[in-house]
Amino acid sequence: MDVILALIAIGGAAALSTSLRIMREYERAVVFRLGRVRPIRGPGLIFLVPFGIERMVRVGLRIIAMDIPPQDVITRDNVSVKVNAVLYFKVRDPSRAVLEIEDYLFATSQLAQTTLRSVIGQAELDELLAEREKFNHILQRIIDEGTDLWGIDVTAVEVKDVDLPQEMKRAMARQAEAERERRAKVINAEGELQAASRLKDAARLLSLQPASLQLRFLQTASEIAAENNSTTLFPLPVDLFSPFKKMFEERKELSAEEKEEIKALEARAQKAADEATGLSMPSRISGEDGQSGLLGEGPLGEAIETDEAEAVRVERDITDE
Repeated sequence: MDVILALIAIGGAAALSTSLRIMREYERAVVFRLGRVRPIRGPGLIFLVPFGIERMVRVGLRIIAMDIPPQDVITRDNVSVKVNAVLYFKVRDPSRAVLEIEDYLFATSQLAQTTLRSVIGQAELDELLAEREKFNHILQRIIDEGTDLWGIDVTAVEVKDVDLPQEMKRAMARQAEAERERRAKVINAEGELQAASRLKDAARLLSLQPASLQLRFLQTASEIAAENNSTTLFPLPVDLFSPFKKMFEERKELSAEEKEEIKALEARAQKAADEATGLSMPSRISGEDGQSGLLGEGPLGEAIETDEAEAVRVERDITDE
């Protein structure tokens, strides 16, 4: 009798030890009694009817970070890329996570992979690289809608890496270099435009104040003189030549009148020479004093010489002036 009681006591202790469970704060127990689901239990110490009458499934409520393996995707602009991501989700309803799906972890992973391929395949490469945050929100919304019936909430989806082919990487590098050159040329052109505008304003101000232009010229000349240059060129303003130009024009008007006088004297000399040639053709003539002389001697020759000397004197005076 004592042996039977001892066996009963040992069996009861064993059954009691297997019937007691401790649920942590982030865990819940989905209990089945004879195959029918019972209310969720936990956290803390819970009791299960022994001998297989009640069984439980332990479900965690913490956020799970699941890595989505790299997926080979062809974008809308026919570029082959390899994309991977990370998925953050948690169980909202333990009963649904157990009753609605056999393995909610595996199912969520498969849904995330197919959704990633579908969304990336509808995008272009430039959009995928420039607007990654937008695709993160799209993936989160679609996966969350798909897992809502399973009692799962998707908190975030992050696209990690976008691996491009080597040819595409080289093409993008050339494109980026060309874009940098274009921006540099635009910046240089804008700088030249601003400089030209400033020079235009400076020229307008200097035209209003001629003295400032002369001062600037003197400053530049002093800076050039400070350098050890063997040859220095000084550009002179056109205004400095105005008095000389006026004087030259006045001198030109006076010289026209003098030219008329010179022409008259030359005509007189030519006429006298013609008369002398008509009076005597021999090479020598006899004067009144009985002395012989050349054609240019005598009163007629003296007149010719006088006219020629007068013409030479007038021309010399004009040249001196």
